[in-house]
Amino acid sequence: MILIADSGSTKTDWCAWRGDAPLFVHTQGINPFHQKADEILKILHKELYPQLPVEPIESIFFYGAGNTTLGSRILRGCLRKVFGEQVHREVESDLLGAARALCGHQPGIACILGTGSNSCFYDGEKIAAHTPALGYILGDEGSGAYLGRRLVGDVLKEQLPEHICLAFANRTQLTQEEIIHHVYRRPLAHRFLASFAPFLAEQREDPAIHRLLTDSFDAFIERNLKTYPKEYPVSAVGSIAYHFRPELTESLERRGYTVGVIAQSPMEGLIRYHRM
Repeated sequence: MILIADSGSTKTDWCAWRGDAPLFVHTQGINPFHQKADEILKILHKELYPQLPVEPIESIFFYGAGNTTLGSRILRGCLRKVFGEQVHREVESDLLGAARALCGHQPGIACILGTGSNSCFYDGEKIAAHTPALGYILGDEGSGAYLGRRLVGDVLKEQLPEHICLAFANRTQLTQEEIIHHVYRRPLAHRFLASFAPFLAEQREDPAIHRLLTDSFDAFIERNLKTYPKEYPVSAVGSIAYHFRPELTESLERRGYTVGVIAQSPMEGLIRYHRM
């Protein structure tokens, strides 16, 4: 039996399969950058292991955020303690997971557009070039946090039409003071900002919001993709890529890129990759 994990800081999606009968399991997020080994072991023992079939696991492929050299070593050790020394274990970054899911064994430009953003040029086997994402303060162009930051800033500075500003106020019921408190005083400001993506989706037909969206994806392309070979297709995974596919496609095609696969989750592509 093979076990695949796609993990973020909030949740981890697991798929165990043998033959043609996949079993999908969900646990809280696992990120060795933020969590100690004993916390990770607790999640594996209490949330994951009881949900798995009794068949022995032969290979584990874990993709997630926080898998630096140290983080990967910590996570491999945790998986060994739970599943045994004999189990094959691969712990890789969420970006390589996205590339394998989107491109398979073919070269291409792979992107993550969710709460945050990231990108790379994938040569069909490994990440061959990578522009640093830099997080929602210094980078993350095109992400949910970036879109939310643009929206909130433009609303508070009255840079958007009055009807959009009124609709935002009615929808969120947030004052300027409350917004400032959320962004500067409370943790996880990037998630707070990304939470306004559904409002943007509702208002996407408005010319001002359409321009905000395409400007944001233009910034993502300009600041992240220009160093990659342009002759390869651009594929993307994540909630923002999936729900704003028309605007993302418009920005890419206007700049001469070929659009590849756009997916909400990498899991289906990862299953396909590891079954080949």
